[in-house]
Amino acid sequence: MLGFTPINMEYYNLALLHRSTYIKTATGDTLNNERLEYLGDAILSAAVSDILYKEFPNKKEGELTCIRSRLVQRSTLDDLAVKLGLDRMVISDKKSTQNFQKVHINGNALEALMGAIYLDRGFAKCKFFINKIVLEKYIDLYQTVQTEVNFKSRFIEWAQRYKYQYNFIVANVDYDKAHNISNFHSKIEVEGIIVGTGHGLSKKESQQEAAKKAMQTIKTKSFKAQLKKLKEEEETTEPITETKKRTLKKTTTD
Repeated sequence: MLGFTPINMEYYNLALLHRSTYIKTATGDTLNNERLEYLGDAILSAAVSDILYKEFPNKKEGELTCIRSRLVQRSTLDDLAVKLGLDRMVISDKKSTQNFQKVHINGNALEALMGAIYLDRGFAKCKFFINKIVLEKYIDLYQTVQTEVNFKSRFIEWAQRYKYQYNFIVANVDYDKAHNISNFHSKIEVEGIIVGTGHGLSKKESQQEAAKKAMQTIKTKSFKAQLKKLKEEEETTEPITETKKRTLKKTTTD
């Protein structure tokens, strides 16, 4: 799976140990993959940045940042981890983590694996793994560049183009104290009509999901009918003109 032979397997074993389970050292410290996940997150970002910088010499800083964000976003990492088979290797308390995808256990394990590779074999092997094992086998890099995945930006562009009033609302935040996880619930309104709802482990993630659903809703006949009805109601509501105000004032004083 790695494309090379590990030297110190302890790093890799630890990378697959989710925080819902852990091992204790002789000194009483608990060990899981969180620290490796923290390290791997930075290494993954650096490795992908290096690859993109060399692969796309004519792309500007903002464009490269956008491409990198698509490659290292949670949904992408979760999917890659499953393709690599990490979902079958992660050790966790399945009773407390019944929904693996919800808490990104697999994607987090992939980041921890990057941390393990870095500590065991260095940055060069991290780049090799990302480039030769991940990108070449599982991701069409040039297709990713051309694919628009920022649903929130697309939705805002649509709303502004047609001059609709819209709101992104964080409706609720559930906190799982046992696992230190916050689950955000968001909704999007257009002219007071709810067009999309979403949830995720961050405000951004929940709004992206809501925006994705909103982009589907705005294409439906029922939504267009609701907007048409609102517009007709607005047009039939006669505004109070200055002349009418003076007439009303005179009536009330007589």
